[in-house]
Amino acid sequence: AYTIRENATSTDTTPERLKKHVYKLAHEIGERNIRNYSRLNEAADYITDQFRSLDYKVDFQVYRIRDKYFKNIIVTKDGNKRPDEIIILGAHYDSKNNPGADDNASAIAGLLEIARALKDTKTDRTIKFIAFTNEEPPFFKKKHMGSMIYTKAAVKNRDNIKGAVILEMIGYFSNKPRSQRHPLGFSFSYPTIGNFIGAMGGSKSKRILKYIVWSFRRATKFPIEWMVVPRLVLGVGMSDDWAFWKTGFPVVMITDTAYFRNPNYHKRSDTYDTLNYENMSQVVKGITASLRTLAR
Repeated sequence: AYTIRENATSTDTTPERLKKHVYKLAHEIGERNIRNYSRLNEAADYITDQFRSLDYKVDFQVYRIRDKYFKNIIVTKDGNKRPDEIIILGAHYDSKNNPGADDNASAIAGLLEIARALKDTKTDRTIKFIAFTNEEPPFFKKKHMGSMIYTKAAVKNRDNIKGAVILEMIGYFSNKPRSQRHPLGFSFSYPTIGNFIGAMGGSKSKRILKYIVWSFRRATKFPIEWMVVPRLVLGVGMSDDWAFWKTGFPVVMITDTAYFRNPNYHKRSDTYDTLNYENMSQVVKGITASLRTLAR
């Protein structure tokens, strides 16, 4: 059995940087959505500044809903040999009616730190790092969901997206017995202790899912569980991966399994101090390795 590490002082600065990002988004900015429009824009500005501090060029996909403007934040790392082939790493930066530390500041923190880790890495394929807006209600699975805006445009532009990896809640872990629940029919096949990260996708995504898990396990001993599942299974397609499923692109979601584990899901108690940044850093390490493999 694998016992997850508790937060501790580390010579590796990745946990501290992850915590800084989550603290900024969830504690200093807080609830960020259409009802808290200025805070949503403040979060977008923070993410933009972080990308630019790494010397990335930042582009925006801006769209309008009534009298307000929203934007997906896009960074493109051009491939050297097959730049027309695209791998996407994405996460949403809005929250529901809560601080949204795990959901989804944790994933934005991961997105930023993976972009940092890959900054000087040469890749054959192009990687796009995307912070999506408006994943949460009232836009979830609607036409104004940020990832749906993006994927529809990608279809129209005939973008050659070879695969997308969506980060959705990557910071909550537990060593307690029966801390992990599962969709109906999966309880006998997967752990009942919430000390792992999950990876899931449909049959069309099976190949990249295997590459992700293989690369992850070579990079870190932190446990990853994976499954190929139909979209109708409860919990699947419950993030920006839905937009990629809907438009036909291969997509894998990386998640701590949300409400199947985290008791703070969509509650005011989803705060920065409930997350484990040491373990998040291992997830970042593993997914960074996975992106290197996919981009080759």
